[in-house]
Amino acid sequence: MGSSSRAVSPVIGNILLVAIVVILAATISVFALGFADQVNQPAPIVGQSSGELVPQKGSTDGIIRITHVAGDTIQVSNMEVVADASDACGKQGRLVDLPVPPGGNDIDQSNIEGDDIFDQRAYGKDPVPGPNAIHNSEYAPGDEIAFRITGDACSIIQGDEIIVRVVHTETGSVVIEETLTAT
Repeated sequence: MGSSSRAVSPVIGNILLVAIVVILAATISVFALGFADQVNQPAPIVGQSSGELVPQKGSTDGIIRITHVAGDTIQVSNMEVVADASDACGKQGRLVDLPVPPGGNDIDQSNIEGDDIFDQRAYGKDPVPGPNAIHNSEYAPGDEIAFRITGDACSIIQGDEIIVRVVHTETGSVVIEETLTAT
């Protein structure tokens, strides 16, 4: 008389199991879709680049030229240029807030973070880097980034190495990295 038996019907058990699975699937999909919205677009791909570091005759200045040979076009407003001259003089500077306005000695303090090693003034017969990709809205295949490192701030002599990186600021990716040796 005192025995009670409880049993859960297999149908009710199956319904509860399906309900739990549906709730878990809905929760996971909400999180997955929410994270998918936060994923950034991939960085542009620069398939090939070249560069040169040319010391200027009669001075310890150097002109750096980085040519975008093949790959995606980059919006200049979404990039920074890092010049790591640790080997030459122990300094590192970054060109920011690009593009810079064209004309004259147009890289000023608002375009520089880190060490101020940049200059665009002409010295003697050596040509100043003219308007180039840091003055334009886009850095496309065939375009060149050019700037001068002044010998007053960072002396460049034959054999010195400078590492130049072009950074895509939206993704934080280095799209070009060139190690240049002064010839």
